[in-house]
Amino acid sequence: MIIRQLNEANNSTRRVVSPDGNWESTRLLLKEDKMGFSFHITTIYKGADFRMHYQNHLESVYCMSGTGEIVNLEDNTVHPIQEGTLYILDKHDRHILRAHTEMKMACVFNPPLNGNEVHNKEGAYELA
Repeated sequence: MIIRQLNEANNSTRRVVSPDGNWESTRLLLKEDKMGFSFHITTIYKGADFRMHYQNHLESVYCMSGTGEIVNLEDNTVHPIQEGTLYILDKHDRHILRAHTEMKMACVFNPPLNGNEVHNKEGAYELA
């Protein structure tokens, strides 16, 4: 059994802040935990507007608070995000994420992250 506290993880190397200033993520469950996925609590800062394309990972994101939108770059559809919204990037979807207010998100990645990843120039996380 694994037990972790978010407030403790926030004060450790599990908290990663993006170099571009768009987000911070506390990685509560990682590859080393051998669960087959990773679980993060991520804050998207108000005004963030950035492209992502997770070529190596699938991701599910649940919005716990805040408002924003996600743009599917395959067809340019815009989907609002608010508390209670779940979006699933099941096809390595190229997308833009915009935060109208600060958003708190619960994120699951498959395969799991190692812990210190930040987005590369294409908006993806590299595989280990």
